[in-house]
Amino acid sequence: MSGSNAWSRSREKMRLFPELFAQCAGEGATYGKCVAATSTGRQELKKDMCAKEFEALKTCFTNAAKKKAK
Repeated sequence: MSGSNAWSRSREKMRLFPELFAQCAGEGATYGKCVAATSTGRQELKKDMCAKEFEALKTCFTNAAKKKAK
């Protein structure tokens, strides 16, 4: 059944997530600090307020996933 293969691949990717995310701890912390700082008090988080930090996290995570795939 091809459906079960899709689920197996998805589960395997999810198992790798903590390991990959750990490689980007600095970028994750920076993004988290930006989100926390821009949404303090009554301020709402608005789109693209932390875009630079998010892109850095996304790039790091993508690169970590590519390294793991090799």
